[in-house]
Amino acid sequence: MSEAEKVPPAEECEKRCQEFAAITSTDSALAMFYLQDRDWCLDRALNSYFEESASGLSGVEATTGETEASSSTEAAAPSVKQLGSTQPYRIRVLSWNIDGLDKQNLKSRTIGVCNVIKHEDPHVVFLQEVVEETEEIIQELCPLYHMIPGNTEEYYTAILVKIGEVQVEDTKVLPFKNSVMMRNLLSLKCTVKGEKFNMMTAHLESTKDYSSARKTQLQQCFKYALNREPDRTVVFGGDLNLRDKEITEIGGLPEGILDMWEVTGKRPEAKNTWDLLRNDNLQMPGKFQPRCRFDRKYVRHSTPAVVKPEYFELCGIERLKTCQRFCSDHWGLLTHFNILSKVPK
Repeated sequence: MSEAEKVPPAEECEKRCQEFAAITSTDSALAMFYLQDRDWCLDRALNSYFEESASGLSGVEATTGETEASSSTEAAAPSVKQLGSTQPYRIRVLSWNIDGLDKQNLKSRTIGVCNVIKHEDPHVVFLQEVVEETEEIIQELCPLYHMIPGNTEEYYTAILVKIGEVQVEDTKVLPFKNSVMMRNLLSLKCTVKGEKFNMMTAHLESTKDYSSARKTQLQQCFKYALNREPDRTVVFGGDLNLRDKEITEIGGLPEGILDMWEVTGKRPEAKNTWDLLRNDNLQMPGKFQPRCRFDRKYVRHSTPAVVKPEYFELCGIERLKTCQRFCSDHWGLLTHFNILSKVPK
């Protein structure tokens, strides 16, 4: 493919520049710099920007090795912690199946997960396929987070909350009575930046053969979400192993439940979360490699709504230098919410 063929239409380039600038609180000039250098892939550009910002390098310094950058570039590249302090209206929630059942390069991959968490600086993290070894690594390398496990079995879900920024009020573990895979719903009542939330994660029954059980579990999660207090925003996500037809088969999403990938624009580059064409941690025999949106995130707004899902992106899409694999066979899902009352006018 020629360089020209890699470049999207001008309208799409402008749109991606605007999205980059909005997420990073920078400008279109810096956005174009990062996007052009990464074949206009927005997720790669954002990941590179935040990684370089966290290490104290601007994009120009990281690429050319120069120690001096223009004042405009320096002003446009604050660190992640600076971004947090200048964005009181922003809340970030990450969901990720970190594949603790794959023992190959488990330590290196989990360290990679921790690095992504520290770079993205989410307020709340939903984790699936946590095992004892990965829990220990995460607790050691992410000391700014408190971990709430959903079980103590062979593998389980967990929620991380940013200490000092998330106030936990109550936790519940709701078992799925039809599960043969130790699956459940982990629910956390909390306050983030003064706003009331109910954070929920689950790892629904796996494989095509358990579609019926999975649909029942999903309906149980939706029902629980809809019954939470109306003054709380409910965020639900995880490795739900969903197929689009299963949503259709249960009659579509219940009224009041919104798919966050859809309401943030359905960006195709952020669609497939288990993508064996891009992620070779796991490969199927034969030429066909599936691309699926197994992992999903939903929101049920409070009454009245106090936040808005502003942007949805994939994380962990960079190959690790330590083992030449990815952190997981799943990509992480990061959603940026704006607190409506705090967004600058």
